Amino acid sequence: MKSLRFLHIMVAAAWLVACGPARSGNLTAVPSLESIGVKDQATQASSENETGEASETPSDVPSGSYALVDTGQDFCYGDSGSMACPSEGAAYFGQDGQYAGNEFRFQVNGDGTVTDLVTGLMWQQDPGDKVDFATAAANADSFALAGYDDWRLPTIKELYSLIDFSGMDASNATDTVGLVPFIDDTVFGFEYGDESGGARIIDSQWTTSTVYQAAVMGSQECFFGVNFADGRIKCYPLEPGGSGGYFTLYVRGNAYGVNSFVDNANGTVTDQATGLTWQQADSGSPLGWSDALAYCANLSLGGSDDWRLPNAKELQSIVDYSRSPDSTNSAALDPIFAATMITNEAGQSDWGFYWASTTHLKHNGASDQAVYVVFVRALGYMEEFGGWLDVHGAGSQRSDPKTGSAADYPTGSGPQGDAVRVQNMVRCVSGGSVGDPLVGGELDPNSTSSGSGGTGGPTPPQEAIDVCSGLAAGDACSIGPNNGTCNNLGGTLACQPADDDGG
Repeated sequence: MKSLRFLHIMVAAAWLVACGPARSGNLTAVPSLESIGVKDQATQASSENETGEASETPSDVPSGSYALVDTGQDFCYGDSGSMACPSEGAAYFGQDGQYAGNEFRFQVNGDGTVTDLVTGLMWQQDPGDKVDFATAAANADSFALAGYDDWRLPTIKELYSLIDFSGMDASNATDTVGLVPFIDDTVFGFEYGDESGGARIIDSQWTTSTVYQAAVMGSQECFFGVNFADGRIKCYPLEPGGSGGYFTLYVRGNAYGVNSFVDNANGTVTDQATGLTWQQADSGSPLGWSDALAYCANLSLGGSDDWRLPNAKELQSIVDYSRSPDSTNSAALDPIFAATMITNEAGQSDWGFYWASTTHLKHNGASDQAVYVVFVRALGYMEEFGGWLDVHGAGSQRSDPKTGSAADYPTGSGPQGDAVRVQNMVRCVSGGSVGDPLVGGELDPNSTSSGSGGTGGPTPPQEAIDVCSGLAAGDACSIGPNNGTCNNLGGTLACQPADDDGG
């Protein structure tokens, strides 16, 4: 197994990582960040010049300045539960749980702050009550803690450094007993949504300064935030909404999340800030998750055959939040990379979603979905808006079934009708601080075991089986107030509620 997921160093009087002044960035927001009082740092090192080409990498981005924290996913999963980590050549080889990166290392300073010893960032420890976006942005200017007054709203890349994929998606959970959030709640203050106040359990959305370069839901201005209850990124309204506001952790420290790309002129691109080397093109056609893992494991490119499918944090590290299809007519990706164009569900010319090697574990232990990162319009089907439109934003992070058919989801899934493609694009990665892949190892006690990762798994509840009696796979069904689809679960046709992944 990997080493310990995190290390807590409790100190009462501070040994503190030196934190330098904030550096202004080149992110142009909609509306402008200045107009809403946000002190934002650069999220990208390159910008698009008038010819649409990537500008030269600035010389002030130090090598190794963007240290990626591991995802925290310590186990391996098939499509129906935890499995022993497979050997090379076997199905599901090369997934996140087989590689150990920079493990979480938090220093709790005893003064209301936490220092991340991997990124060098210092964090507010307890977010306090929810507030709306404007209040969170305005309060950053006057916020003081532990003798420091240079706090700011984190960028999406800074906040995402805290996400921990040992968490379990709380969508459709009926209570919070046994739930595991996607942030270390032994270090940071965390709360699920307060159902007594009208919120959903998954209403634990957290603020960043990264404002979308376009709009969602037709004309809604939004910022990219992390939901630590369901383990996703989406674009949340700047205007106060129905979730009761957002949690906020202020941060201080040197710029984090700034890339430094170099074209190696051999089909690969190296990010000197993270130390990762990337496939410059992509797979050219979409693949299922298992095939995506195999594609990277078998890739030989640039004189190397040491390629793997990137984990969620590695993949999100190359999102360029200064770009979007609707603002720059490009993917949210530095143009040093090539991306295959597709026609999306709305009939638009677009680019694909990209698989990560990280399983998105559900609250009931199901492991049938994996993470993907959206560099394009994150489409959803909503009748009240006339059908397909961008509902989450280019730069969001969602999850898709590892197996199945997109044809089973003609109007998407969940309350925003998230497009379900099942097959997504692939961009492989190599390098970084990972060792040899783990083979074997323990099973996740919180996930139903499938042995080889095949079609085994737990027997669905009898009620779910009865509902689908006489129906066919893909037919609509409902259990109480929850609508769903009849699917083959553990070898039995049963009603599977649609994920409430609207967080």
